[in-house]
Amino acid sequence: MKRLSARFLPLLVLAASSFRPVAAPIAEPDPAWVKQVGAHSRPMAKTVFAAAKYGAVGDGTTFNTQALQKAIDAAARKGGVVTLAPGRYLTGSLFLKKGVELHLEKGMTLLGSQNLSDYPHIMTRVAGIEMKWPAALLNVLDQDNVAITGEGTVDGQGQPFWDKYWTMRKEYEAKGLRWIVDYDAQRPRLLLMSNASNVTLQGLTLQRSGFWTVHVLYSKNVTVDGITVRNNLGGHGPSTDGVDIDSSSYVLVQNADIDCNDDNFCLKAGRDADGLRVNRPCEYVLIQHCVAGAGGGLVTCGSETSGSIRHIIARNLRAKGTKNGIQLKSATNRGGTVEDILVEDIQLDSVRVPLTITMNWNPAYSYSELPAGYTQATLPAHWKAMLTKVDPARGLPHFRNVRITNLQATGAHTAILAGGVATSLLENFNLTNVHISAEKAGTIDFAQNWQLANVEVKTPDNVPVAVKNSTDVHL
Repeated sequence: MKRLSARFLPLLVLAASSFRPVAAPIAEPDPAWVKQVGAHSRPMAKTVFAAAKYGAVGDGTTFNTQALQKAIDAAARKGGVVTLAPGRYLTGSLFLKKGVELHLEKGMTLLGSQNLSDYPHIMTRVAGIEMKWPAALLNVLDQDNVAITGEGTVDGQGQPFWDKYWTMRKEYEAKGLRWIVDYDAQRPRLLLMSNASNVTLQGLTLQRSGFWTVHVLYSKNVTVDGITVRNNLGGHGPSTDGVDIDSSSYVLVQNADIDCNDDNFCLKAGRDADGLRVNRPCEYVLIQHCVAGAGGGLVTCGSETSGSIRHIIARNLRAKGTKNGIQLKSATNRGGTVEDILVEDIQLDSVRVPLTITMNWNPAYSYSELPAGYTQATLPAHWKAMLTKVDPARGLPHFRNVRITNLQATGAHTAILAGGVATSLLENFNLTNVHISAEKAGTIDFAQNWQLANVEVKTPDNVPVAVKNSTDVHL
């Protein structure tokens, strides 16, 4: 097991101080695919390309996009490392290329422009839908063998984008358009890897992202190691997920410390008709040795499940104050299968709901209905994609073959909220060494064949978890 660096230890001590030791079950050997996760190569050329030689100025006000891109392009021609002197470098979108390492030393900050026009529109996927959307601040698109490293900071300066979203959301909700506002309120991600391979992200602090922080999309063999995410500095950025692994494979995430305002570590695979059309799974992902503060969920599968999520291991994780602990979520128009999920060695402190499983997540957002007064012919393409109806049989998601081992939670509100639907039961869940202290026990609904060993839920009223519409589920 890899040790966390010293900067992670204070949060781990804080998280661990509230828990009593729990004996772990006998460890099983890792499946063979675990040895294949992560980047298999990284840039080897050590020629230094100092950004200052290409005109970059770290005074916090000079606009550096052109100078920084010149340095990246020069390094790409021969292979090498782009470096910046300590300072604050204001920039719009930058595009990393094959054989290049962007190295940000401690004391060096990239500042994201607060002008949306500095992020050119690209074809991408956003929240499960393929559409035109602003590029991220840092982009690795259609590239192999790229690294972004160092102890520096990437600051998205996202407050104006957060404010824009909240203003639009208020307007859209009044019109019955909650389901589309996240797509119309365009905001830049902080770092995007798309159709990329052998990418390493290591050591950086990423903060105040306008939208998702690290988006791994349609990529394989990616390593995210030792990053710190802080998206609640000076505000609470909406949809500022920590790490989103989206229809990608053989991804390693480890030693991360994430405080954000939505899901901390999230697995995704497309949404509704568009996600079913693309039909690309998220699979062979290892998340380990990480900690989380604020956020929507320590580990979340979904809600974009259309292409299926499978072969996932999340282990040795700690959370203090997230809304949910382990979360599986989808909707009945989304489809896909979430299966072969292993979660082990989890400690949760003051997490509202340690186990959340739902196939009817956030209906106002999940189900697209066009209000009266709109004409289909004049709608934007992404509206039409969202409104495309899904055959009910294809729309049913399936959750099965999930193992949760050695989980301890204290200070919870509700221990378990697990609900399938009558036509799609929660099948073959295995809970072992699970100990939860909560105000309420919660419910398990529409489940089948749950194997439970050494599962304890403590509540002040001693009312047990309510099991309804289920077979072979015994607490």
